[in-house]
Parts: sequence; C-alpha cells; structure tokens
Amino acid sequence: MEKIQVTTPMADSSFNPEFLQAHAELWNLTFSYLKAMALECAIKLGIPNAIHRCGGSASLSELVISIPVPETRKPHLPRLMRFLAAVGVFSLDNPTIDEEVTEKGMGIYRLTPLSRLLVDGSIGGHGSLSPFVLSQTTKYHVSAAMNLSDWFMTEDKEVAIEMPFRAAHGTDLWGVMSRDANMNEVFNAGMGSDSRLAINFIISKCGEVFEGISSLVDVGGGTGTTARDIAKAFPHIKCSVLDLPNVIDTITVDGIIEYIAGDMMEQIPPTDAVLLKYILHDWNDEDCVKILKQCRNAIHAQKPGGKVIIIDIVVGSPSKDMFEAQVSFDLLMMVITSGKERDQHEWHKIFMDAGFSHYKTRPVLGFLAITELYP
Repeated sequence: MEKIQVTTPMADSSFNPEFLQAHAELWNLTFSYLKAMALECAIKLGIPNAIHRCGGSASLSELVISIPVPETRKPHLPRLMRFLAAVGVFSLDNPTIDEEVTEKGMGIYRLTPLSRLLVDGSIGGHGSLSPFVLSQTTKYHVSAAMNLSDWFMTEDKEVAIEMPFRAAHGTDLWGVMSRDANMNEVFNAGMGSDSRLAINFIISKCGEVFEGISSLVDVGGGTGTTARDIAKAFPHIKCSVLDLPNVIDTITVDGIIEYIAGDMMEQIPPTDAVLLKYILHDWNDEDCVKILKQCRNAIHAQKPGGKVIIIDIVVGSPSKDMFEAQVSFDLLMMVITSGKERDQHEWHKIFMDAGFSHYKTRPVLGFLAITELYP
C-alpha cells in the first residue's frame, strides 16, 4: 500500500518558540476585556478590603467565608481568584492548581502594589482608586467601545463625526450623566478618587505651583475633591469649583470651597489661577482654544501675573508601560469624547492659538504632566 504523506498548512519548523509566544499573546489580548471585568468584580465583591482585613494575606478558605456571595456562587470564587492572581492583581504564594489544594484553600493570596491602591484608606488615609475603576468600567463605557469598529466603517459624514459613545447612547457622556443619577454619582466619585491621588502628589512634590496666588477656580472640578485638598494645604488660597448645574446641584456645601454652576465655554469667574485637570483631553482643538481663551480672560480680569494650571497627559513617555497607559487613555477619548490626548507639539499649538506666550511642563505620576501656562 502506498504511504500517504500528510501535509499541514504550516511546517513543523514554524511552531518555534516565537510562534508559540505570539499565539499565547494573541489569546491573552483577545480575552483582555475579561481583565477589566474581573477587576470590577473583585472591587464590587470587596476582595481587596477582605484581604486587607486579614492582615494583607488570606487563604482561599478565609476569602470564601468573608466574601458576601450566595452559597451557589462560592465554588466559583477559586477560579476568579486564580485569574486575578495570574494577571497580577493579587499574588499567590502557592500557585498550585491541584484540586485538593483548591478545595482546602491552601493557597495564600496577598495584596500587590496594584491591589493596595484598591483598599479603602490607601490614598492619604481617605479613599482608594476603586471608585475610579468602577467609573471607567460602566455599561456605558463598555457598550460604547463595542461600537468602535462600526464607527470607523460608517460612510455617513454626519454620523462619522460623532464619537462611538454617542452612536451607542444617543448622547454624549455628560448627557448620560444628566439623565442617569447613578451614573452621575459613580463617575464623579471615580474622578474624585483619582483626583485625590494626583493632587496629593502634586501638593507634596510640586507645591511651588501654587505660590503667589490667592484665588483659584477648578474648572470642571466635580464634587470639589481637588479644590478642597488645595484649600486645606494652602489656606490662603480661596478655592472655587465651576461645573455644570447637574453636578453642582448634587453637592452639599461644606464651607471650605465655593461652588459655581456655569459653563466654561461661556465664562469663567475672575481668578488668579485656573485649574484644568483632565479637562482639555475631552475636547477637540477648536474647543480647547475656546476654553483656554476663557481662562485667559479670567486671569486677566483679576490681576497681572495669573496663570492656567493644566494637569493632563503629554503623550510620549519613554517608558513602555507609561506610554501604553497614555495611548490607552487616548483611545478612551476617541470612544467617549471628541477629544484626544496630545503630544508636546499638539499642546504647543493650542496654547499659542489661544494667545498664550509661554509655558513650562514637567512630568508627574509617571504618565501625567503638569503645565503652567502664562499670558
């Protein structure tokens, strides 16, 4: 009988370590959306806090007892924990996946530097970044991202200029927040938690930015987390928050800062300094110039020597991880706004177009930057 030779589409030599690595990376990238969903799940179940209450490490059996899920769901917790450890949210002292080890809970899960950021009180004893994660993994964000390919392929010019978020929800992020009180609360809580981390770092490492000013307006400052921390660190500075009415109307006045309902496109109250933190990346270049011109009017109306303080991303970090964080945020801006993250040249152009003469920028917190902008 004649021997039949079997051929494959790919020679055996193609199954080299490089190919196998690429295959694994493709799988990991394809299923990477599960990382965000598992992280959200861990936060909502209170797993980081549960491990923290156990002294920073906990056995599987301790977690099964302490995490509030129905009995029918508890058998699934080991698989969630194994995944979270595999992607670096937690560490596992004994990574064995033997059935007996899993059933007896012999693996010890520990907090990592990443998951410590999710523990209540981890940021200056006041909070954590858990609200930030929850604010960026909402159903609105996820469904908008799922429209990305359709948005790219549309031929209708009027529809093409809309961001995927609007295509998915019929309005922009601020429109959703105005009609969904829970989303408004979740988003503002998330921005507040991230703001606390950023401003605490800036106050401690770049406090000279606030020297020589007696008043500051935090434009788009939400619930006032940033302005409040600045006012406490620098009591001589009168701090105010300017934001849309649907945000201001939900805030309880505390006497520390003044809340002003308004629109930054129309007018910004006179002040020594205007703070724009995570604001300009939400807008296209034309709108950024309009906002910056309003800032210029506000600091000119007060007295000479005013400035605009910008906390945002300047794309171009030499660090691979930091650069990935920057371009990830840029893609988020493409999905949910008409704005973008900008590199040094793009920032320079809008500064000059808005009539400012000079500025200085320095990196903070790795992938962020703080810019002092002068007329």
